[in-house]
Amino acid sequence: MRIEKYVHSCLMLSDGGQRLLFDPGKFSFVDGRVDPAQLSGADHILFTHGHPDHVDLKALNSIVGERDIPMFGTKNVVAKLREAGLNAKVFESGKRELGPFAVEALKVRHEPILADEIPEIAAFVVNDRFLNPGDSFDKALHRLAGIEILALPVMAPFLTEIAVYKFAKTMRSRHIIPVHDGYARDYFLSQRYDTYAPYLEEAGMILHRIETPGDGVDL
Repeated sequence: MRIEKYVHSCLMLSDGGQRLLFDPGKFSFVDGRVDPAQLSGADHILFTHGHPDHVDLKALNSIVGERDIPMFGTKNVVAKLREAGLNAKVFESGKRELGPFAVEALKVRHEPILADEIPEIAAFVVNDRFLNPGDSFDKALHRLAGIEILALPVMAPFLTEIAVYKFAKTMRSRHIIPVHDGYARDYFLSQRYDTYAPYLEEAGMILHRIETPGDGVDL
């Protein structure tokens, strides 16, 4: 399985000739480093939740074009997509087969933020190997400890590096894909990775430093 990162939390998984896209949000496209057309080859699109850094409706229309790409997310996300004229289905718990991807959705809570409402998130497990928790370190995810690949939020207004490291150690994933860092300038992004990498390595985890949009790893 190949995992490519297109800034922030936008990930593309490729396997068996198909592509599964996660969270094409505004931070991926705002400065022009990623053209939505680069993601038009997606066969399925999953949204963890509806915050703007995870859903960009304008970019999504460019990604979809004239194709009918299956899209899935929580009830709130689906309502937003349907209001924009996009076809989407609720998938926030249970299992689905999306081409070669066996996907399980788990309903979890967003980490605490300064807001009147804290959204629920659909965390996704792909092929029993890859976990995308969205913006959640919910204890409900602990049952997945030991999963091979973790998309790990490493920066956010609601996070500290101590909380990030604690969650990573709890999950014990061999491979770490850092996400939720699209608002950092390049020099600061590298510094953050420099900070995390030795501690994760000491705990038996590999931080894959995907710093250039569209780069990825084969795992």
